[in-house]
Amino acid sequence: EGSPLMVFSKKLVKKLNEDSKHNNIKYELAMRYGRPSVEKGLLSLKDKGCDKIIVMPTFPQYSGTTSGSIFDAVSTVLKKWRWVPSLIFINGYHKNSDYLEAIAKSLKDKIKINKPQKIVFSYHGIPKRNIAKGDPYYYFCKETTELVAKKLKLKKEKYITCFQSRFGPDEWLQPYTSDKMQELPKKGIKNILVIAPGFSADCLETIEEINEENKDIFKEAGGEVFAYIPCLNDSDIHALFIKNL
Repeated sequence: EGSPLMVFSKKLVKKLNEDSKHNNIKYELAMRYGRPSVEKGLLSLKDKGCDKIIVMPTFPQYSGTTSGSIFDAVSTVLKKWRWVPSLIFINGYHKNSDYLEAIAKSLKDKIKINKPQKIVFSYHGIPKRNIAKGDPYYYFCKETTELVAKKLKLKKEKYITCFQSRFGPDEWLQPYTSDKMQELPKKGIKNILVIAPGFSADCLETIEEINEENKDIFKEAGGEVFAYIPCLNDSDIHALFIKNL
């Protein structure tokens, strides 16, 4: 059907609009890099007569590299308008109770079935220098993991937080997911669950990098059971969470 990220995002927005026919709320999809653009999304809402706009970056854990850049993009568009609508910018939701409940629920049933030795929470990495400059992303990722683990009553030794998708010469947030995939089987951890709570919808990064490349690394290192938990995507629980937020 096309790009997984676009397919899931369109289905989610369609579901939100279908559920909101009678409450005077309109939902539009926009992509920070790509189409439909942020400008197109904002203009579409303006054309529909919306005078109060909520911008919700679908990155649970705030980072200047993601949510911050969306704020910049929105500002660039709105500063051209002669009439600016009321604006609410949701900068993140990494510890929102409904979001945490949705993530915990997606893990709970799989834990019962697979009985994993370890649950791997893998987040997109960013250069370590960003944290030194004040970006809170690393701490928000750690906090999400801890709060989900608390909901599921997981012991400390049952889960880890790590980071994928590094590139370039600089040091990125650690531990690296790919390194952990090599290490775990050597420590006797051969049955794992992997989840990516930093992504609201599956994309090539989660499908290809985590569920293919990292699975291969884990299996080649002696791992036996690698189960990936899909993102919230266009699920009913995801749509309900967004409406509540």
